[in-house]
Amino acid sequence: MNCAPRQAEQHMETVSRLTVRAYCENNGETSPEDLEHLKDDLHCVSSLNAAQLTEFLELADSNHVVVRALTILQNAAIALGNNSVAEWCEGWLVKERARIEHGIEMLQSICGALESRGCKVTVIKSLDHWPDLGSDLDLYTSADEDRVQQVMREEFDAHPVERSWGDRLAHKWNYSVPGLPELVEIHVQVLGQTGEHAQMAKRVIDRRVRKVVGGRDFHVPAPEERIVISTLQRVYRHFYFRLCDMIDMTLLMQSEPLDFVELRRAAHVAGIWPGVATFLCLIQSYIGNYGGYVPLPQEVIHAAHARGESVRFGNGFLRVSKLTGAGLYGSQLVHAGRHRDVRALLRLPLLPPLAISALVAHSLTGNDKGIW
Repeated sequence: MNCAPRQAEQHMETVSRLTVRAYCENNGETSPEDLEHLKDDLHCVSSLNAAQLTEFLELADSNHVVVRALTILQNAAIALGNNSVAEWCEGWLVKERARIEHGIEMLQSICGALESRGCKVTVIKSLDHWPDLGSDLDLYTSADEDRVQQVMREEFDAHPVERSWGDRLAHKWNYSVPGLPELVEIHVQVLGQTGEHAQMAKRVIDRRVRKVVGGRDFHVPAPEERIVISTLQRVYRHFYFRLCDMIDMTLLMQSEPLDFVELRRAAHVAGIWPGVATFLCLIQSYIGNYGGYVPLPQEVIHAAHARGESVRFGNGFLRVSKLTGAGLYGSQLVHAGRHRDVRALLRLPLLPPLAISALVAHSLTGNDKGIW
């Protein structure tokens, strides 16, 4: 985001109101009573100049909510007779939906090829954003890395891109597939930023479920593992949320029969139950700011670190306090020690120097890709 911080924050507030109202309360329908609430947001967007509209769209794109935000905005514009905004939305929706259609078509082919050649695979994270799609396609497989590379090369003429230190520790590969703009990120046999989670990763295959997306059938993690995987990414690695995380997890808890006992069991295997509880409480707080509601059991609320904390907007995303992240990392390390998890004890201490190296590299060159 190149716009002024306050302007970017206003864009995020508008996009948040649109998506929370549309997808966390009334499933995208635009009823007459909703239109009054949408007038202010529509006026806000229609008053933007061309450069500001581009910034607005870039923020929605980086937060993986373009389709959801523009769909409700277009519905409001049509209902309220704002043809210019409706046409602007339509133009971008046509492009984005075409990209997404091609992406999931290729994703189905990749999953099918891997499965047919003995590589059990689960789509992680990417399909959580539906009807949006992220900037890469994420998979987890229990297969051997050489087998995966052979399938990707022979079936799709795909080649792995250069791996960072973090990629090597996490045991993941990014593949460039001809004709596919998105990279295909494949996590092999383990999960976590340092590849510390082997037992929890096994659950991703053992408990996977089928999900139909865009008329296509995929294996995805069970709801409990979906939350654990998102927690690992957001409060143990990046320390920020995308808006899509807030929406995705809220819809998951509203639409899926979530088993909190099983969720705690999955999180305990990974040593991250306090992080999962914190993750869910931060979502509850943010969604509540925009009129949504996420009910959580008291056991979740009590287990959360810094229960009064909320995310804050910064540099295009919703930031988590690094102190909270540090506290959760410490509790994860203590858990590994208590349970004599040798893999985690060997790998988790590598995370702070890796993060510091990435921070230094970013400050010097503006790029941490070779590290993080």
